[in-house]
Amino acid sequence: MIPSRVAVVTGGGSGIGRVVALALLKDGWQVIVAGRTLASLEETGRLAGEAQSRAVAHPTDVTDRDSVGRLFEAVKHRCGRLDLLFNNAGISVAGNIGDLSFEDWSATLDTNLTGAFLCAQGAFRLMRDQQPCGGRIINNGSVSAHAPRPNSAAYTTTKHAITGLTRSISLDGRAYGIACGQIDIGNARTSMASQMQSGVQQADGRIAIEPVMDVEAVARAVKFMASLPLDANVQEMILLATSMPFVGRG
Repeated sequence: MIPSRVAVVTGGGSGIGRVVALALLKDGWQVIVAGRTLASLEETGRLAGEAQSRAVAHPTDVTDRDSVGRLFEAVKHRCGRLDLLFNNAGISVAGNIGDLSFEDWSATLDTNLTGAFLCAQGAFRLMRDQQPCGGRIINNGSVSAHAPRPNSAAYTTTKHAITGLTRSISLDGRAYGIACGQIDIGNARTSMASQMQSGVQQADGRIAIEPVMDVEAVARAVKFMASLPLDANVQEMILLATSMPFVGRG
């Protein structure tokens, strides 16, 4: 029997995506784990232990419209409906705007923004057209949606744009019972954030070690957002390591 709650998690082969996928599986969801590398997606399923039977690995390139289309067609065919999208896939490319290559700029926008749009659109259409209609989309933003780090023009631009995308989906989804919110994460302990513990550049040019938080806190927050009835929504949540230099002058 297919569980009543069906989720898609993009970028589910590592980092935050993997941790959230495992948390949802543990909580009884069926999770379609999407990402570029099949082996990594299958490893996420194996890590779910007894819940592995509810994990479905689906290789997906979020920058490819046809690949994303196949993902949501597979969800419709296999599950009949979709209750949750955790729109998480993303990359980070550092570079001063004066030196940032056009290729790195384009790759960041293609993945973080166009990829997020394509996945949100695929989920929205499925949620709109299913009976009963409705569902929830949670976009993974970043504290960079509020304030940039040095040398982060491409990444920061995409994360500011994700806020606009989230609010637009939230508004467009009202007629169909589709809720959309955003979680802005700062310094969760993943491989992407490993540099925080060796030292990263601050706004004044210093290199400083920054506090990090257990990534499981992100999974708990996403599960809370996902658990709400569709007449309630966390529009925006900022979740960060308590003492990281974000609030105030750092």
